[in-house]
Amino acid sequence: MRKRVSRVNRCRQVLSTGKDRLVIDEGPAELVLQAAVARRHYLQNRSKVEIADELGISRFKVARLLEAAREKGLVRIEIVRQGALDVDLSAQLQERYGLGHAVVVETADQDPGAVRAQLGRAAADLLAEVLGDGDVLGLPWSRNVHAVVGALPRLPRVEVVQLTGAIALSDFDSSAVDIVRRAARLSGGGAHVFYAPFVLDTKASADALRRQPAVSQGLEAAARVTHAVVGIGLWAPGESTIHDLLDEAEQAELSRAGVVGELAGVFFDRNGKPLRPKVAARLMTIEPEVLGGFREVIAVVSGEAKAPAVRAALEGGLVQGLVVDAPLAHVLLAD
Repeated sequence: MRKRVSRVNRCRQVLSTGKDRLVIDEGPAELVLQAAVARRHYLQNRSKVEIADELGISRFKVARLLEAAREKGLVRIEIVRQGALDVDLSAQLQERYGLGHAVVVETADQDPGAVRAQLGRAAADLLAEVLGDGDVLGLPWSRNVHAVVGALPRLPRVEVVQLTGAIALSDFDSSAVDIVRRAARLSGGGAHVFYAPFVLDTKASADALRRQPAVSQGLEAAARVTHAVVGIGLWAPGESTIHDLLDEAEQAELSRAGVVGELAGVFFDRNGKPLRPKVAARLMTIEPEVLGGFREVIAVVSGEAKAPAVRAALEGGLVQGLVVDAPLAHVLLAD
């Protein structure tokens, strides 16, 4: 009887999350019992029923002991980063936006080229994992896409389709054709390419180029794409290659039209709704309807500044997979 009174005297009533519950100031025996149950369950993979039988208690008490051990910090469950891959942030991002795949990379270097290389390696590993024989891979021109293809360790046998024309940059020696052909060599599948610039001077010159058989057939092949890897540009100076190729009047016109970002030359507003500004007729790229028909679009993006464009693309369902750096992931999860 003395022991029972002593135990009752160690109890107190507290208020927790709006409900009264009984909390016991455990003594050493209770704490050791919690530890014993936790060790069996978490380290030895014993079931609650097995532990109950071994210790001569009910499985309901086992569950209560495990819950108490977690609440007081006797047991800590931690999802540990695997190399540069932050698996916890990745899982949070995937759940928050209902993504098919999400990969968050903790980058060790702030240099844009180094960050691009790290994201490229992570996206390459993801792509090699998710593609299967018979899939069709679509690739537009993009610095990030170039980094992904350059890091590819392998690919299943897939066809590879060029989604956009190329942009000639003085500091970047690669074209959309180069990107597609390299990926096709790795996979052993066919390559569908065409030679054309991404941005034409006039609508008439773009229309004339589209009528050329090689270009029209190349763009038509995009209808069979199952997976695409793209970059996302924010509609701001230095954050979108296309933005910086247009004159100031055109840049301002697209801003007034509500353009927040673009991916593979498809413009979209803050809700992720595709837009067709007049300048779109000068771009050698796929139509928004074609993009929407892909099974999965994986965007590879870095930098907190691009969060508005990435969030809009996610909200509009334009992308179903993400490979991003940790700073950008934190901003996407903040709201």
